[in-house]
Amino acid sequence: MATASMTPRPVAAQPAGQARPESQALADAVDLVEAAIDELRLGSSFRQLLTAPERSLTVNVPVVMDDGEVVVFTGYRVQHGGARGPFKGGIRYHPAVSLEETTVLAMLMTWKCAVVDLPFGGAKGGVRCNPRQLSLTERERLTRQYTMAIRPLIGPLRDVPAPDVNTDGQTMAWMMDALSQASGETMFAAVTGKPVGLGGSLGRSEATGSGIGIVAVELLREYGRAPKETSVAVQGYGKVGRHAARALAGAGCRIVAVSDVSGAWRDPAGLDLDDLDRWIERNPSGLLEGYANGGARPISNEALLELPVDLLVPAALEGQVTAANAERIAAWAIVEGANGPVTAEADRILDRRGVIVVPDILANAGGVVVSHLEWVQDLQGYFWDQEQVDAGLRRRMTKAFADVSALARRRGVSLRRAAYLLAVDRVASAIRTRGVIPPVPAAD
Repeated sequence: MATASMTPRPVAAQPAGQARPESQALADAVDLVEAAIDELRLGSSFRQLLTAPERSLTVNVPVVMDDGEVVVFTGYRVQHGGARGPFKGGIRYHPAVSLEETTVLAMLMTWKCAVVDLPFGGAKGGVRCNPRQLSLTERERLTRQYTMAIRPLIGPLRDVPAPDVNTDGQTMAWMMDALSQASGETMFAAVTGKPVGLGGSLGRSEATGSGIGIVAVELLREYGRAPKETSVAVQGYGKVGRHAARALAGAGCRIVAVSDVSGAWRDPAGLDLDDLDRWIERNPSGLLEGYANGGARPISNEALLELPVDLLVPAALEGQVTAANAERIAAWAIVEGANGPVTAEADRILDRRGVIVVPDILANAGGVVVSHLEWVQDLQGYFWDQEQVDAGLRRRMTKAFADVSALARRRGVSLRRAAYLLAVDRVASAIRTRGVIPPVPAAD
């Protein structure tokens, strides 16, 4: 192996071991779980079990770069709450990946799987890197090295990774191949989100966005609102937001604004999504920048969040709706496409103002729903058509929304509070049933 250079490269991540303050996201995630534990009267034993991961792995990932230099990246895999089944969660490549962020996301996956009643626990993983500064061959070597580093934790019946930020079907194909070569057998069920030709499922790439659309339409139906009279703004016209916009437009909604990292565009009469997609496909940057057609006009991302629309779908990054702008949010309801786009303080302000928020652990669970369908198909070696997959996604998401909504009405709480109560109760029940914590004696 080549000798590592003493001069840091721009692609190298923040050195492992550098102190980081506890994130507000982690504190907020723990607060939500503790509130549910208290309301459900589960007792102090569950506080530690449900607010901390079962295990966390930090690994060094040495990669030989195209110029022969060796760069050591830092990677993570965190497993949280495996009482209901094998761990499940994505892999992300991003400069901001940290142990704390990975821990928060693993915890969210536990509740996401539970709220849609899947037989999975939560996990998350990632490598701190800037994938835009890596060649295709460097990304492949990084993926294979990272896969081998976390191999003791993962497998078809232990922990099943999937794509996340800056990873895709190709990344999963490399992971699956690395695990298959190491084991001497083809392991399709070891990861999900793979290309269809390598054991992937039809409908997986659009599943998260489609699930957002299903939940949003169920919300409209519950409140007696017609989709054809509903305006929508989507922040983050990427692999999630793009499919969410498509699903909502297909249901009859009017998409009046979208955005990506290059900016935002608005047309009160409704944007032409086909034209937007053609522009993105032709644009060398693959972004919306420079788009101009019909009544579409550029606006700021901040302005998009505050538009007077019926539905706001923040599907970009976390922390977009905060205490600083929550009072100016004019949407009737927010459907969280991203993980944690509404901060805890903003959530309290929105609740006070009567703005409905469909939480991320429900709204964007479509991806893990179809990942479960892919995993089942891989285990049995029998694959379904698009219609069967779509029906399975719709059935699971519709049932989950109905469960959360009914609990919210029964207890007089927000959809977020109800989703956490439902998820925490299901995980706690599995822990008790398995005997980790003795059952509560029956009253005389």
